[in-house]
Amino acid sequence: MSQRSLNPVVLVALAVAAPSCAVQTDAPKTLVLWEKGAPGAKGKEPADVPNVRVFLPPADKATGGAVIICPGGGYGGLADTYEGVDVARWFNSIGVAGVVLKYRLGPRYGHPAPLHDAQRAIRLTRHHAKEWGIDPGRVGILGFSAGGHLAATASTHFDGGDPKAEDPIDQSSSRPDFSILVYAVITLTDPFTHGGSRNNLLGNKPDPKLVEDLSNEKRVTERTPQAFLVHTSEDTAVPPENSVLYYQACRKAGVPAEMHLFEKGRHGLGMGKSGLPFSAWPELCAGWLRDRKIIRAK
Repeated sequence: MSQRSLNPVVLVALAVAAPSCAVQTDAPKTLVLWEKGAPGAKGKEPADVPNVRVFLPPADKATGGAVIICPGGGYGGLADTYEGVDVARWFNSIGVAGVVLKYRLGPRYGHPAPLHDAQRAIRLTRHHAKEWGIDPGRVGILGFSAGGHLAATASTHFDGGDPKAEDPIDQSSSRPDFSILVYAVITLTDPFTHGGSRNNLLGNKPDPKLVEDLSNEKRVTERTPQAFLVHTSEDTAVPPENSVLYYQACRKAGVPAEMHLFEKGRHGLGMGKSGLPFSAWPELCAGWLRDRKIIRAK
């Protein structure tokens, strides 16, 4: 756990207004994840067609990094603007491509549909790496709230791709190179889970084996990607113990991790709110990305 996140004096010094998303890129490109239909699709309506919107930084700012962005919404909706588009544009401002994921939602879709969508988004980004100016070895995933659970699930449930797959996208690995988990749902077990997210993902009477398997603090291994975690002590919707459990699991497995646990702030703040120390997290994250050599100065 970062000492910076625990010292209130330092936090006050670091507090900034909500990060500017003023950097404008070309209009994002929207790509469906599966041209012939998603696995397990129940129709052809927009809710049945997961996609990504690709926000690329200006060429003179691009660092080669990319992040798949999973907005929150309790697996029943998507906070697409302040946990999606705004986030992608901020990452563009530091030279990182932002890939906003529209994943399938409950109650129409439960597990494993959202996970399949996240894995496919990672593979798709690597498949287009040369075209988009991305290093395929620096593709991460970020999620807020339930989107954080999806990002953590993708970070603990992945494969190396199938080199014999007919679809060239499926030949790429689904393992993210790093994760950024912001007030994330990590566990599906009581007393710290978010009940609405669990119900939308697994139903009102979930299989105990799935609850165990998708409590991601229990799935961390030495192969889990390095992680950056953010939470607040005042979060009553998704208790901060979620992030603490994942951080502790990373420590035990020897996975590099940094956590910032801020005292003030409700759930769902996105990139931050002016006047709250929580608003410092994007710049702290940018520093972490540079320290880890995930993004490199131009």
